[in-house]
This record gives sequence, structure tokens and C-alpha cells, in this order.
Amino acid sequence: MKYLLRLVQSARPYWWLLVITGISLLAITALNLTAPLLVMRLTTILTHAPHAGSIVQIRNIALLLVLIYVARALFRFFHSYLSHVAAWHLVADMRVRVYDHLQKLSMKYYHDKQTGELLSRATNDTSTFEVLIAHAVPDLVTNILILLGVTAILFYIHPLLALLTIIPVPVLTYSGFLFSRKVLPYFRKAQKSLAELNAVLQDNISGMKEIQVFNQQKKEKSRVATCAADYTLAILRGLKLGAIFHPSVEMLTSFGTVIVVGFGGYLAINGILQVSDIVGFILYLNLFYQPISTLARVSEDLQQAVAGAERVYSILDTDPDIKDSPGAREIKRAEGKITFDRVYFHYVENIPVLTDVSFTAQAGQMVALVGPTGVGKTTIISLIARFYDPVSGNIYLDGHNLKDITLSSLRNQISIVLQDVFLFHGTVAENIAYGVKNAGQEEITRAAKIARAHDFICKLPEGYQTVIGERGVKLSGGQKQRLAIARAVLRNTPILILDEATASVDVETEAKIQQAIQELTGSRTIIVIAHRLSTIKRADQILVLEDGRIVERGTHDDLIKQKGLYHELCKIQFGTDNH
Repeated sequence: MKYLLRLVQSARPYWWLLVITGISLLAITALNLTAPLLVMRLTTILTHAPHAGSIVQIRNIALLLVLIYVARALFRFFHSYLSHVAAWHLVADMRVRVYDHLQKLSMKYYHDKQTGELLSRATNDTSTFEVLIAHAVPDLVTNILILLGVTAILFYIHPLLALLTIIPVPVLTYSGFLFSRKVLPYFRKAQKSLAELNAVLQDNISGMKEIQVFNQQKKEKSRVATCAADYTLAILRGLKLGAIFHPSVEMLTSFGTVIVVGFGGYLAINGILQVSDIVGFILYLNLFYQPISTLARVSEDLQQAVAGAERVYSILDTDPDIKDSPGAREIKRAEGKITFDRVYFHYVENIPVLTDVSFTAQAGQMVALVGPTGVGKTTIISLIARFYDPVSGNIYLDGHNLKDITLSSLRNQISIVLQDVFLFHGTVAENIAYGVKNAGQEEITRAAKIARAHDFICKLPEGYQTVIGERGVKLSGGQKQRLAIARAVLRNTPILILDEATASVDVETEAKIQQAIQELTGSRTIIVIAHRLSTIKRADQILVLEDGRIVERGTHDDLIKQKGLYHELCKIQFGTDNH
């Protein structure tokens, strides 16, 4: 119930629609209860001796029935349409809430999550809320009202006959409760299996090139088939229970009609009940058992909604571990001085990634991070952007602890060019201008020229308006990296981080990008990670990392003279002692 109550609470902005829907449901219920009374009245007229006013009475009953059916159609429209308006707006709101919350969660949350699974929670699981708001809840309310109204009328007509006809109700109630308990695990399993199927599909579509080049089509088809079969099996098990339960409900409700026909007929023959009362009883009995059958289906819809809500709220209830601390201040444009003070960090307990890391990058300096793979270089830049917080120690920007700066204003100071460049499906211009509001074409072109991307952009079919496809699939690795550099340049932040920014370019382009980087030095703090040591020869400070520690620091010339790890790396890369 807690999930259902939270969903109804989330629909608060659309309560006015639900109120109109509720009024329409009350009107429909009242009209449904009124129609059999008129039929009973008609039966009474027909079973008694006709008189002068009989035709007028029959005409009035017919006109009233016309009004009832027209009014009922009108109220059904309000109920059906407005409930769907509220439901689909709630679904849209919940999808946005899930996505927005995912944006607030740190990178740690995504370590063991699959994109496809999260996508399933944001789309498939939220779609079950439409069934809840537009169908399950209105049907639940309507049918409860009908049950109460019909029960009162049946007892008014003949209490003993009413008591006999509700004999199946306790059995139906218990079986409905049992059905709910049995079917929920299968719907949970179905939602989980659907998420796994989406995850596999998303991974495989993203990695289609690798699947084809390694000839793994059969293997991946088998994986997709297994996930699809798991979902089908789970949903069919739930539907099988429904296929058993619903006919059983219909059969049990039929016994009530048998009782009315048998015992009611006996009472009518003996003059205890009028024929009109028997006709009314049968009409009302159909209204009485229909809600019981419907409530069984509503129970199934509720279970699906609960299964979806559990998965959605598991995301929304996850507290971001990286968030603004109380009293965090918003900063304007920083100078760019970065200080690490005895920073320790690990992703997994007891497996250190950084150990006692301390250094200062003065504003306007270029600082290079060098060392073998897996020594913590990328972790350092992730800590600067506060994708993670240190396990111990502190990081400062212009003397302010990063934890005391709002995340939004901190990241407004930083532009990052990663080795694995991500470009959005859109035009070249849109991708370059991604981090800047209302950037003009002149500014975009200037940034592209600095990144040495302008020439190849002009050769594209539509220049800056060329659509580059998902993740920039139409571009080479080097072209994508130059666009990423242009995007960072255009943003013009006081801190620029380059993580292997020249890894995918040729020697000639690398030289041009190095020249561009040199043009930016002095105007901003630049943090560079590079395995190509030629990229960082002119750095103001080179930090050499080994096993998560800074083992050497200094300029290129200083480190060469020390004959340490940096000297060995240069010797391996350049093949000579003359660096």
C-alpha cells in the first residue's frame, strides 16, 4: 500500500482531473443503479391490468432511460478521457523524476548498473502507473460503490434472498486475496526480466561492431533469446493464475443467479415475491457480481503497478552520496588554483587507488599526470570534478574545500576532454556548443579553429550543420577528439582537464593540438594526462605516479636529470637518452 499511496500523492497536481473523474464515476454508478428500478417499474405496469395512464407511464420510463443512457455516455467520456490525461501526465512526471534523480547520483552508483536496466525502470516500469491511475483505482472505487449500493437494494427487495445470493462472496474474497499473493512474485520477476532484456539489447546494439567483428552473433542471439524467454515464462505464469482465477470467479458468481432463479421462482409462485421484484433482483444481481469479477482484474493491475513502483522507488529512494553540503557556497569564476592535501581514495574497501597524494597546481599552470596504467591518474581528475569524494584528506579550489562549494558552480569551472569521447546525435555545431548557452556561429568556429577541427569540419557534407550520428559514429577517433577539445575551449572555464586528449590522433594533428594547448596555457589551469610524453614536455609541473603515490615531481628537464621512473618511461617511449 505504501507504494500505491506514494503514487497517488505524486499525482497531486492532477487531483482536479481525478476529482472530476470521481464525480463522473459517482454519476455513472447512480445511473447504473437507477436503470433497473425503471425496468422493475415497467414490469409492474405490464403484469397488472392496463389502465388509461399506462401508455403515458411507459413513455415516461422510456424517456428517462434515454436520458440515463445519454448522461451515462457523457460521464463515461469524462471519466475515461480525464483519467487518462491525469495518468499519462503522471507517467511523464515520474519518468522525468527518475531521470533527474539519476543525474544526481554519483559515478559510484553506476559501477554495478546496466544502462538498459535503468532505462527499463524509467520507461517500462513507469508505464504501469497509467494502468493504476486510469483503470485500477477508478475501477476499484466504482465497483466498491456499486457493491454497496446493490447490496442495500437487494436487502431492501428481500433480505433472505439477498443473504442467499451473497453466499459465494466470502469464498471470492479469500480467493482474491490468495490470487494477489501468488501473482505478485511473477509480475516482479517479469519486470526484472524485462529490465535484463533491455540491458542486453542496449549493450548489444552499442557493441554491434564488436559482435560482428568477433562473429558472436549466435552467442548474442542466444543471450537475447534467454532473456526474452525468462520474461515470457514469468508473465505467462502470472497470466496462467489469472486464467484459472477469473473463470473460477465467473463460475462462483453464477451460483448466485441459480439461487435467485430457484428460490426466487419458488417465492414468486407462492405469491411471496412479485414478478417485478424477481426481474429487478436478477438485474441487480448482474450488477452485484460484475464488480466482484472486475475487482479480480483490478487486483492483477494493482500487482503489476506495485511491481513497477517498487523498482522505480528503489531509484528515487537512493540518496546521492555526492551532494551539496549544508551551507555550500556558490562561486563565480575561479582563479583555478587546485590543491590536494594528503588525499586517500579507494573504489573497493582495502584496495587503495590513491595514497597520501598532495600537490598544488597554481592558477594558469599546466600540470601533467604521468605513470603506468592503473596508478590513479584518471581518479585524480574525477576527484577534481567531484564525481567522487576522497576517503580522507581534502581538495581545495582557490583555498575553498570542494565540499564547501556547490556542485553546480564547481563544475562550471571545469571542462574535461576524455579519452573516450562522447558526442550526441546532432550537428557538429550543436556538439561543440553543448556546454554553452546561446553560442554564436562565430564563437563555435573560433573554438574549432583553436582545436584544429575547422578544416575537416568544412569538408563535411553540410559543414557545421552535418549530423554526426549517435556517439559521432560518422567521424574518426581523431575527429571526435578534436570536436571534444573545441567543446571544452568554447566553454572557456578556468580549469581544463585533458585525459589522453591526443591518444587517437596522428602525429601531425597531435603537433597542432599541442600548439593549441600551448596557446591556452597561462589563461587557465590545465591538468593533462598523457601517455605520449611529447605532449607534456612543456608542463610547468609533472607528477609521476606509481601504485597510487606521487613518486616524482618537477619539470621535464628536472625529472630527466633524476634518472628515475620518468626517465625510464621517456627512454622506453623515445628509445634514446636524448629526450
